[in-house]
Amino acid sequence: MNAAVRAVVRMGIYVEAKVYFIYEGYQGMVDGGDNIVEVSWESVSSILQVGGTVIGSARCKEFRTREGRLKAAFNLIQRGITNLCVIGGDGSLTGANLFREEWSGLLEELAQSGKIEEEAVKKYVYLNIVGMVGSIDNDFCGTDMTIGTDSALHRIIEVVDAIMTTAQSHQRTFVLEVMGRHCGYLALVSALACGADWVFIPEYPPEEGWEDQMCVKLSENRARKKRLNIIIVAEGAIDSHNKSITSEEVKDLVVQQLGFDTRVTILGHVQRGGTPSAFDRILASRMGVEAVLALLEATADTPACVVSLSGNQAVRLPLMECVQMTQEVQKAMDERKFCEAVRLRGRSFENNLNTYKLLSHRKPDTELPKTNFNVAVLNVGAPAAGMNAAVRSAVRVGITEGHNMFAVIDGFEGFANGQIKEISWGDVGGWTGQGGSLLGTKRTLPAKYLEKIADQMRTNNINALMVIGGFETCDRIKQSASGTKRRVFIIETMGGYCGYLANMGGLAAGADAAYIFEEKFDIRELQANVEHLTEKMKTSIQRGLVLRNENSNENYTTDFIYQLYSEEGKGVFDCRKNVLGHMQQGGAPSPFDRNFGTKISAKAIQWISKKLRETYRRGKVFANTEDSVCLLGMRRRNLLFQPVVELKDQADFVHRIPKEQWWLKLRPLMKILAKYKTSYDVSDSGQLEHVARHSPKEAEIGAI
Repeated sequence: MNAAVRAVVRMGIYVEAKVYFIYEGYQGMVDGGDNIVEVSWESVSSILQVGGTVIGSARCKEFRTREGRLKAAFNLIQRGITNLCVIGGDGSLTGANLFREEWSGLLEELAQSGKIEEEAVKKYVYLNIVGMVGSIDNDFCGTDMTIGTDSALHRIIEVVDAIMTTAQSHQRTFVLEVMGRHCGYLALVSALACGADWVFIPEYPPEEGWEDQMCVKLSENRARKKRLNIIIVAEGAIDSHNKSITSEEVKDLVVQQLGFDTRVTILGHVQRGGTPSAFDRILASRMGVEAVLALLEATADTPACVVSLSGNQAVRLPLMECVQMTQEVQKAMDERKFCEAVRLRGRSFENNLNTYKLLSHRKPDTELPKTNFNVAVLNVGAPAAGMNAAVRSAVRVGITEGHNMFAVIDGFEGFANGQIKEISWGDVGGWTGQGGSLLGTKRTLPAKYLEKIADQMRTNNINALMVIGGFETCDRIKQSASGTKRRVFIIETMGGYCGYLANMGGLAAGADAAYIFEEKFDIRELQANVEHLTEKMKTSIQRGLVLRNENSNENYTTDFIYQLYSEEGKGVFDCRKNVLGHMQQGGAPSPFDRNFGTKISAKAIQWISKKLRETYRRGKVFANTEDSVCLLGMRRRNLLFQPVVELKDQADFVHRIPKEQWWLKLRPLMKILAKYKTSYDVSDSGQLEHVARHSPKEAEIGAI
């Protein structure tokens, strides 16, 4: 939430508006006084990495009454406030919409009682409201992700990864209870991200007889030498009769029927705390800026809206349409229309559920189709977090589709040398949370091995190939700087010639500058940046962060920039530099990487299956059209398969980057939030849309 607060304040000041904090939510609005305070640029310094919210949040019974809303309206009018940005859940946003609808009536009542002048009623004739959804449960319809959800998933996965080590050591079963009284998103995605054996969510209760089915699955996994079992339970989990299923009941069932050593871990409010993830900071920053733009463009006829996320695009949706659909989900669950509840949650939720079901339960061989197609999977390029989750997903979906799955060791070089073997469902168990590439990967290009690779494909009768790879950590440092007065860190990030990591890392960490290859810079800009940072440090206690992409400029190296800042900042700040290097490729993959890798890989295998069926004739696969070699990736709101031959015109092969980068439009956002005077292109800002209601046929496994 603090990233959203910071973005609203700084974007508001950037457009020359007065910005106010209302402390303690609606209670502060009703009480007025020191709870409503005008703020400055510096008021939101050093809050980006802080969890929770610096302006507080409180439930307010009084605001639910007209008398309370009358007090709130009076307090806003006293300060000339007619634009409200509300960060909260559906209850808070519904209350804001009611307040907006009553606004003119409240003002007239205040005028009649003599508390405000008639002139004020005419001057402040309508109230604009824009909402941003802050909810770790991701329980608000109309947006792919709510602020706080990704950070909560980080907390859950950290615990699951820690539990796995002790569970494997002692051959234990762990029942993990996570938040989600009315929404199972956290439970479902964490189950997908850690490969849990079973998950209980309120939207999709288990079938009758689930007790025996679950115990059979757990015992089968143990028989296959799996040393641990993970069961995830949402706190609002129910059975098909709307009867509660608790973590203790699940534990007792496992102990009684199987005799397994079983423990319960209830995460509770740990999920709400901690440092916000990079995803949440970027999401909240983008939403905060979009919210200010929406308020500026609002008129008396504009309905209250929420700023939401669709794919990688910010969109605006009518607030009450989203609230109504959210309430319909609960109604469907109460009426035991669970398929309807899942559909109303949206495509993202439904796809998560379909993918989990596909990957977690292996059908008996007798129920699998037999295609006799051989499909190989390999990793190429530098290792990236999420690769192993993608391989696991590909193998299991491929087996479910009836294919024989093969794994290639050490990329194209290993392929040429015959390092290829058949891989089974159980072979990829536990791969989701592993970092790096368990298959091995090398940067070797296939050109010099083409003949040998072709021989291996003929020898092993490989009909299709799935390639996972590339074009062939600033946060902790900022926190360290926060403990020191007037210090600037110069950080070098990886990325080759692509500045994505430097740019988005800068946005997430609140950097003062980020130097990238795609945006040329010279000594004059460097000097201007130093002077800008020096001026900021003179006026208040500040910490500085400057990022540089490793290949941003061959002459203005990290050492050069460090020495320039050190010399020019003498007497004002001192400097430190850090080259992050290969630590950026290491560590356990994030929940997003696990989930994204899993779903995109499942979608890729299903595409391969479709193409194999389409091109199979007379016992052979004839795949010689341009669309038989495709790249799968996200474009705006959708995952698209694009023929590789089309990439020739869209890619800079010398520098191994796309010619057009969508994230470059976010460059001005980072500069605005760092107090630079720059222009901001609003042509790509969200327009008010309606909430999409998709049909069951639109749900596609692996879609985002």
